[in-house]
Amino acid sequence: MPRRKAPEDLSVEELRRLLIEKRRGVRKERLEHFRRTGRVVDDVAPPQSTRATDEPPIPYGEDAGPVVETVEKTATAESPRVRRRTFADRLLLVVEILAVVGLAGVLLNGFGLLRTLNQEVAAALRPETPTPTPLVMAVVLPSGHTPPDAQGNTRPNESEIPEHLRPMVQSLANIPVPTPAPDQAVRLQIPRLNVDAPVVQGDGWEQLKKGVGQHIGSANPGQNGNVVLSAHNDVYGELFRHLDQLQPGDNVIVYTQQRQHVYVIDRTVIVEPTAVEVMASTGSPTVTLISCYPYLVDSQRIVVFARLQN
Repeated sequence: MPRRKAPEDLSVEELRRLLIEKRRGVRKERLEHFRRTGRVVDDVAPPQSTRATDEPPIPYGEDAGPVVETVEKTATAESPRVRRRTFADRLLLVVEILAVVGLAGVLLNGFGLLRTLNQEVAAALRPETPTPTPLVMAVVLPSGHTPPDAQGNTRPNESEIPEHLRPMVQSLANIPVPTPAPDQAVRLQIPRLNVDAPVVQGDGWEQLKKGVGQHIGSANPGQNGNVVLSAHNDVYGELFRHLDQLQPGDNVIVYTQQRQHVYVIDRTVIVEPTAVEVMASTGSPTVTLISCYPYLVDSQRIVVFARLQN
């Protein structure tokens, strides 16, 4: 058996041949492994060597066996999977962005609702001083009627009511009369005019046939607010015929079942039938007397204002 030479004893040509044989063995083992796993392609022509050295080409064919699949083919086979994974990643990214935007919108909306709720709670806890508001339960001033004829016949004057407000007048005519109470007005005296008449609740056509009518919704005598009283001047007792004779400082006495309240005349004005603002509520105890004017013409209203005597 020949003695094996040491590597330092080998010539350059022998070393080259030994290296080629070693590479061939390693490649053969790799091909066998690929054949067992089904990763080979048969009958592929050997590639042309592009090496610039004098190294002899590695033989193909029976000694070399099948050629291994190229990296490009493997990359081509795996590229659809890579594309699918890339598309899924992008889709997940879009979903995450939309989720973040939606969460931000929900938070902003929640902060807005919380601020609105805090403002409403603060407003509910902060009491506000009520301000007087005018009575809206009237379209024209009460006591309106046509002048009586020679036989004393008369009727409500509907012509003074604006056409578009007449349905409202009909609906207001059915307002229920309040239940009698001890603090309601029951009697009215005007010493200067020798007037002493009962007071009824309501100032409709039928109520004013019975005496002086108190406008429903106006204040009771002695209370803060406006006690609105009306009566006819030329029919049904002519109770308010001489309101134009009252002077500032004259007294008006309004009685309840419990006591009397003395009011002092402030001023007198002549207004149109639609001047319902004279019936507005007041912040102090007042009385307003209303009747048609002039006598037997009844085209306007005379209004007398009085304040509670201290």
